[in-house]
Amino acid sequence: MAETDPTRAAIAARYAQPRDSVGPAAEDARLLPFLTRSVCRDFKPDPVPEPLLASLLACAQSAPSKSDLQQYSIIVIDDPELRGKINALDSIQSWAEAAPLMLIFVADSHRGRKICEDRGYDYAMATVDTLVNATGDAAIALSTFLLAAERVGLGCCPLSVIRNHLDAVSGLLELPDHAFPFAGLVVGYPNRFFPTSPRLPQSVAVHRNRYREPAAEDLAAYDATRPKAPEKQMHTDRYGTVEPYGWCENTARRLSVRERGDFKDFLIRKKFGFD
Repeated sequence: MAETDPTRAAIAARYAQPRDSVGPAAEDARLLPFLTRSVCRDFKPDPVPEPLLASLLACAQSAPSKSDLQQYSIIVIDDPELRGKINALDSIQSWAEAAPLMLIFVADSHRGRKICEDRGYDYAMATVDTLVNATGDAAIALSTFLLAAERVGLGCCPLSVIRNHLDAVSGLLELPDHAFPFAGLVVGYPNRFFPTSPRLPQSVAVHRNRYREPAAEDLAAYDATRPKAPEKQMHTDRYGTVEPYGWCENTARRLSVRERGDFKDFLIRKKFGFD
């Protein structure tokens, strides 16, 4: 493989490994935008032109959808007063407030129910499977929009923090029953992109034919690529600071403190089924 192959270099960077440690890889420059993508949390104030936004929305709607049911909606926030109310929610950070465009991707089974009702059919899919399918549809649409936006020079960052404010956001957006805000996405022209985040090695995240537990040494090697300074460590009021502090410690701490414990109650209030 050529020493100058940028694909191999990009894969090595994604796994925070020396290039010589990367095994066989397709030498295809078309993969580079995916291998080198990184998050943007620093935006210029320039608006995203409406014709470009319309095309990106068409890209999002071109994404796969379970059984062509298209159980998602995309809400473009372009009302300054509404955007201000969303920005004012206590966990929306200043860099997200500064992004010129915000979209909310909604898992939406309301539309399908209404179509059944309008045609005189009983709706029989008030199930967990429908909830999962609608969530998946929203997630795939968001990912497709993000990748398309980045291909044309925009920066993006998803906002799962929207789900910290389920009732408030649903009320502001006037969401009907059987629909919930899955995630936000802020979009704009970047001042700068952040460094790429190293990902778990394929020996941990990819399985062949059957699931297997990751090797401790593989996790330890990955941890060494993801150190965090004491001021970046989570839940220090409970656990203090430790060294070394890598991805595994951060993940364990994050998962040890429950978040969004009201989510199921919210879904029940929105009349989702759990059969």
